[in-house]
Order: sequence, then structure tokens, then C-alpha cells
Amino acid sequence: MSNSNENKGIGFIIGASSVGTLIEWYDFYIFGMLATIISKQFFPADAGTSALLSTLAIFAAGFIVRPFGALVFGRLGDLIGRKHTFLLTLVIMGGSTFAIGLVPGFATIGWAAPIIVLVLRLLQGLALGGEYGGAATYVAEHAPAERRGYWTSWIQTTATLGLFLSLGIIILIRSSQGVEKFSAEWGGWRYPFWISIVLVGISVLIRMKMSESPMFTKLKSEGKTSVNPLKESFGHKANFKMVLLALFGAVMGQGVIWYTGQFYAQSFIETVCKVEFVQSRNLMLWAILFATPFFVIFGYLSDRIGRKWIMMAGMLAGILTYRPIYQHFLDVTNVKNRVEKIDLANTVTSPLLASIDAKDKTKVYIIHKFDTAYTDGAHFKYTKTDTLHLAAEYTGADAGSVVYTQVNKADSTKTDTLTAKVKAPLGAVLDSTKIAAFVVASKSIKPNVVVEKTMDSSTFWNLVLLIFVQILYVTMVYGPIAAFLVEMFPTKIRYTSMSLPYHIGNGVFGGLVPFLGTLIVEFTKTADKPAGDPLAGLWYPIGVATVCLFIGVIYLTNKVDKNVMD
Repeated sequence: MSNSNENKGIGFIIGASSVGTLIEWYDFYIFGMLATIISKQFFPADAGTSALLSTLAIFAAGFIVRPFGALVFGRLGDLIGRKHTFLLTLVIMGGSTFAIGLVPGFATIGWAAPIIVLVLRLLQGLALGGEYGGAATYVAEHAPAERRGYWTSWIQTTATLGLFLSLGIIILIRSSQGVEKFSAEWGGWRYPFWISIVLVGISVLIRMKMSESPMFTKLKSEGKTSVNPLKESFGHKANFKMVLLALFGAVMGQGVIWYTGQFYAQSFIETVCKVEFVQSRNLMLWAILFATPFFVIFGYLSDRIGRKWIMMAGMLAGILTYRPIYQHFLDVTNVKNRVEKIDLANTVTSPLLASIDAKDKTKVYIIHKFDTAYTDGAHFKYTKTDTLHLAAEYTGADAGSVVYTQVNKADSTKTDTLTAKVKAPLGAVLDSTKIAAFVVASKSIKPNVVVEKTMDSSTFWNLVLLIFVQILYVTMVYGPIAAFLVEMFPTKIRYTSMSLPYHIGNGVFGGLVPFLGTLIVEFTKTADKPAGDPLAGLWYPIGVATVCLFIGVIYLTNKVDKNVMD
């Protein structure tokens, strides 16, 4: 075979493997990108932060079961072959993702909704646990020895590109529908899940045309395939030692760097800094677009200078700079740092809006919206909702407005009479000339305040740069790692041996970053400091990366093993 034909062949192998893996990552990550909406759809409306934490826990559950998928499908891959195994994982992933989009919300089926979603999420995790090891092994066993880091780095781009694809589709659908229609029980947030089935079908057709790995085919023809991959991978002391070294010296740290730079960054900017939904995802899109080529660049460099020090440098950079970067996120989005920039001419306060609870007619939500405009073009939107409990059920029927009294905030001996426009229930027409009155029995102690910040152009690109820097760390630790893992283990048990440490490192240590980071911050909240320490969640990825860096520097070798037929 000529060199050009060989390159053409490896190009098809990369493309066919990458498309399927990209789609699996897309399926896996749309759940995380829609976590704030999913928390409101599959949990009680008044659950608040606990709903988001529960949703992040379900999201994390998909990561936690990935090692089990690695064991199940890794064993199959070493017994029956790479091709058929990751065809199976693709079908399971696509079917589970599509099904999540069909589950009715909490308002329809109650607690059955989050339970069904959890089961489907676990199936997603099992499928992904078998996918990555198969794709990386398949490509590595086709690649020329001197370019293994370069060719396998193309597989490494699929995780980030899958995230990019999920973000792009979500933004496109939300922009076309608007926030209310998109966020409704059967709204546009479900469409990305349904689109998955089409993408999976295309990928299955492509992968059906692939042939088996030449190294595995050779082993099979010689009768040298493993009889018991699990026993040989983890029952033999020497190989099990390599599994542990791969996990604690490389993949564990790589996992937390990956999920901090791409998932925790997006979650932090949206939920802590309160940057508006679409803009927070646009930040990620641009940063991912600029950073993705570096997966291939660092994969290429790893063939020239070795894998170890590139990965260690990425971990060290994250350890040293995460806290300054996230502190900067807080500073540039903090309203206290923008006082002198307020544009009073374009700052708007909307009239009060009363929304009567559909089920409990003694409960009324008073919504007050006000926008603060700034001279640099930024807009901060505030929606304050007070819950009023009435002395009797509301009987205003078709009244267009309501009046009520409340204690004056400045002087408790006085009362204020307030008028609010009534939000019409779905399908109802209200009389704008009719005014009803109600008596308030009690009011919520603390109003619910939702903030949406649209940043000015300068701040937007500043945030893009800092997210790009974090994803650059991701490309350093992730670009070379497929080739690194392939070279650590023999062909006959490679699928099993490399899949387990990879999915423990990424699925457990890495996948728990958003959940544990958010949970740690919750533990820092006190009566005196209700917001807690927003940077406290970073100690988890910094700590894990530090341990991994220490072990990796001491025990890993930087030598590139060109012979992977052993």
C-alpha cells in the first residue's frame, strides 16, 4: 500500500471513529448543558437549589457508572472485537438520549419523572464507558507508530466538539423559540434529545462500513486473543500496577482539568456570575472554537517530545491559575464594580405583575422586573418575585388589575397601596378596566430574585479569553492521553485495561467536578455570609490535580513506546 493510500485509509478510520464518538459525547453532554431547565422540569417547582443539586447528581450518576461500562464493553471488545462493540454502545447511547426527551415532567407524572431520567442517564454512562476505549484503541492500532499521538488526538477533539455541537443546537433552538416556549414542559429544550436519533442513525451506517482493527484481527487469526480480559487486566500484578499508575498518575488529573475548564466554567458563569443563558453558552462556543485545534497540536508534539511533560504542564497550569481566573470572573461581573457606569436614561422599571397560582387560589406571585443599563452597553436584568398569601381565595375572575396594601419599608407605621397588572392564565382574556382587591394575610420573608447579566463586548471577549486558557489546559492533558494509554497495555487486553482507568479518572473524579464543586460552596454558606465562598468549589479539582501531578512526575516515563503489538 502506498503512503498516500495509507493516509487516505487512516483518514477514513479517523472520520468514521470520530463521528460516532462525537455523537456519543453530544448525547452525553446535552443533559449537562440543560441542567438548569431540567431541574425545573423534573423536580417540584419550589425545590430551589436542591432541584439543581439533584439534577447535577443525576448528571454525575452517568459519570459514576462509566467504569462499569468500561468493564462490560471493554471485555466484549477484547473478546469479539472493537468494531461490533462500539456499534452496540452507539445504539444504546442514542436510544437512551432520545428517550430522555420523551419523559413527561414532574407536573405530569410526579417523582416517576426523575427516576426514569436517572435510569436512562445510567444507560448513557454505561454506553459511553464502552465507546471511548474502543474508538481510541481502534485508531491507535491503525496509526503509524511515529504518528500515533497525532492521529489519536483527532479522537480527543470529539469530546469538545460534541460539547460544541450540543451548545450550538441548544442556542439555535432557544433563539428561534424564545425563553418561555423553549423552557415549557414540552418545549424546545427537548429537541436536542430527539435530534440525537437522526445523528446516531447516520453514524451507525458509517461504522457498518468499517473493518476490524488489523492488530486484533491478527491476534484472533493466531488464536492469541484473551480468554478472560478482566482477569488478565486486573488479576496480574504487573498489569494491575500499570492500571493504577495510569489512573493516579495521569487520568485522574486530566479528568478534573477537563471538567473544570469546560463544565464548571460554564456552570460558574451562569449560576454564580449570573451571565444570561445564551451569552454564557456563546462564551463557551467561541472559546471551544479557538482552542480545539490545540488537541491535534499537542498530540503532534507528544510524538516528538513525549507525552508525560505536556500532560503534567497542563495540570500544573490549572493548579496555579484556577483561583485567579475565577476571581476575575466574579470581579468583572460584580454589580458593585459597575456603579459609575450606570446609564440612567436607559434604565427601566416595569410595572408590577400579579400571577395567581393555578392550583392554590390563596397564593399570588408579585413579579417586579427592572433593567439596569450601563454606558458600556451591558444590561443587568432583575426579576424579583414576592409570594403573597391571601386571607381568602382570589375571586377576581376577569379583572385586569389588582390592588393590595403592604407595610411601608421605611416606616412600619405606614402602609402603601400597590396596583399590579394580572397575568392572564393560558387561554383567558382579562378586562383591563376591571380592578379587584385582595387582603394579604402574610408575605414571604425573602423575595426570590433572578438576575440575568448581558455583558458588554469588552467583558465578553475577556471572559472568552479566560475560558479559552482553561480549555488550552484541557488540550494539553487530553490531546496526548489516548496514545499514552494505548502504549501502556498489550493488544489482547488493551480495550479493557485502558478503559477502566480512563473512565474512573474522567467519569468519577472528573465528572463529579460540577456536583462536588457546587456542594462544597453550599457547605460554606452561613447566616452572616448567605452566598458562601464561591471559589471554595475549586479546591476539589485543584487538590485532585495536585495529587496526580505529584505521582505522575515521580513515576511516569516520558518514553514513547512505538511497538504496541506486544
